Amino acid sequence: MTNIWEIGTDIGGTFTDIIAIRRDTSEVRIAKVPSRPQAPVQAMLEAIEAVGLQKSEVKRFIHGTTRITNAIVEERLPKVALVATRGFEDVLEISRYRRRDLYRLDVVPKPKAIVPRELCFALDERLDHEGNVLTPLADAEIERLIAWLKAANVQSVAVSLLHAYANPVHEQMLGERIRQFVPHVSLSHEINPEAREYERTSSTVFNAAAMPIAVEYLSELEERLPIGSGLQVFHSAGAMIPIAAVKRRPLVMAMSGPAAGVAASVSIARQLEKSRVLTFDMGGTTTDVCLIVDGQAEMTDGKLLGDRPLRQPMLAVHSIGAGGGSIVKLGSGGLAVGPESAGSEPGPACYGRGGTRPTITDANALLGYLNPETKLGDRIGIDLAAAAHVIQPIADGLGLGLRETALGIIRVANATMARALRRVTVERGIDGRDCTLLAFGGGGPMHAAGLADLYGITEIVVPAASSAFSALGCLTADFSFLQQQTLRVALDGIDLAKVGERIDGMVEQALEPLLANGIVRDTIQIDLVALMRYAAQADAIPVPFARPLDPAYLRKAFLVKHRELYGYATEESCVIEAVRVQARQPSTTTVGRPGTVAKATVPVARTCSFDGALDVMTDIIDRSTMTDAIKGPAIIEDAWSTVVVPPGWQAAPDAAGNLYLAKVAS
Repeated sequence: MTNIWEIGTDIGGTFTDIIAIRRDTSEVRIAKVPSRPQAPVQAMLEAIEAVGLQKSEVKRFIHGTTRITNAIVEERLPKVALVATRGFEDVLEISRYRRRDLYRLDVVPKPKAIVPRELCFALDERLDHEGNVLTPLADAEIERLIAWLKAANVQSVAVSLLHAYANPVHEQMLGERIRQFVPHVSLSHEINPEAREYERTSSTVFNAAAMPIAVEYLSELEERLPIGSGLQVFHSAGAMIPIAAVKRRPLVMAMSGPAAGVAASVSIARQLEKSRVLTFDMGGTTTDVCLIVDGQAEMTDGKLLGDRPLRQPMLAVHSIGAGGGSIVKLGSGGLAVGPESAGSEPGPACYGRGGTRPTITDANALLGYLNPETKLGDRIGIDLAAAAHVIQPIADGLGLGLRETALGIIRVANATMARALRRVTVERGIDGRDCTLLAFGGGGPMHAAGLADLYGITEIVVPAASSAFSALGCLTADFSFLQQQTLRVALDGIDLAKVGERIDGMVEQALEPLLANGIVRDTIQIDLVALMRYAAQADAIPVPFARPLDPAYLRKAFLVKHRELYGYATEESCVIEAVRVQARQPSTTTVGRPGTVAKATVPVARTCSFDGALDVMTDIIDRSTMTDAIKGPAIIEDAWSTVVVPPGWQAAPDAAGNLYLAKVAS
């Protein structure tokens, strides 16, 4: 039988993770292969082989990737032209009046504009803030633009006209004409139909720059894995989306890998009935954290990438450059980890692939946490001598032994990650000590107990398939499309008919990609969120609502949410700044306890070191055989991951393969 397997895969900076399920038998397989930054499609195909499958056996294939994010952050983007309303062609150069560092004059105040001035075109046209045409777009002006674009010789064009979010008529006219001469065109009313001229233009330019990259590799994937509508991409708002829609809006792939891990975490949080969960995804390049409250992950309207704004609805994942491959340095201020990473090539020194700089993974290897008798991902062994060689200079500089130095590196890494947890808890009015820490990724379960000790968290869950958890999120997430649009409507005196008509239009636009992919309308759910603020307020608060819109309910819900966040609420007039619409088909995919293609070699015990306990003979436990609780110190291993249970902690399994770590009562 062919086409019987469903696959989720996450392309990280160091490894590509894969999880495959077969519905008729509930068989689950996971694997891990080194990523190929220059050949991501090849890495995906190698991952399919790593779980013992042929391409002909694949029915669905969903993937998350950091490819677009990395291209933006590293500024490896193709040449883009910007078309803007005359007088606003310098919006990227002006940006926001904020310095990167207020007190350091040696630091460049702000990043250079992503589009050079000579590729910015000033177009004679004008709309007002309500979308009324003040200066019509003449045919002669369009012809002048076309002539300029031909001379500029660019692959991609970003069009961001003033107030196009209120009336896209001029952008639509330009898009139709420009596409006859330029292969990739990005229109701001499609990418970010909201006010905030700088953020909307920046996002549109990012999308335009990402289009050649995304279209090339997605087209290659379609060619080499021809399974039609079964080929899907995970997006940054926490769901999957058809490839045809991604080619038009590749920006939705930014942060898709971390978002997939959060999507899987939401499912686990609901299953385990945990009201407050902190996700802790430590991979090879970054650590990503997110807050889940009452089964819902926090959302945000955007974030900075490479110090430039990317504005679109996405999961509120906070990322820091502290992954297993993060470089460790000894400077005048002491030890520092990241953000520079050894990546997948050459990787940490202990992988024996030519790495010459010390990393967090090298420190974990020296402490005995990694099994030197097995191969990570069935391909990469652990070279303890190489790890010792790169950490020895740091130990000499500190005047410490290798084990003490490695423990110091882990403490610094945990402190860095604890700051990330505070960003997503304290700044949102949540006491993180009351949360359950959900640890996954290649390094999360190794650092979870140390991080929890430092932060004051008392409960940790390490889910089944923890090392491929983001790939699992790709497989089990909803199928959806999401968009957000500025309304700026006062709640007092609201024209319900007019606003209802605009919301209905947004719903139909959100439904379109799902219906085009063959999904039956009756199976699609619509989620609506109003972003509300007081009339004189700058930031908006998300408030869920249903159709038909009820102003009294919306005001009451807004006041409750405002009081929760800020400690007060007033009877001032309030405004619906924007509306967020998500059309989604809930997932029916369930995944049981995974098996593995390869089995780890698990010794009975080996020497490990922990805080306050150097060179301790430590029990090594095969995770697949655990039935009862065990007390630390212990190392729990499977073919792809390692869970560290330090002294003072215990670990207990459940029937689904999840591990619960908790402090031992003294």
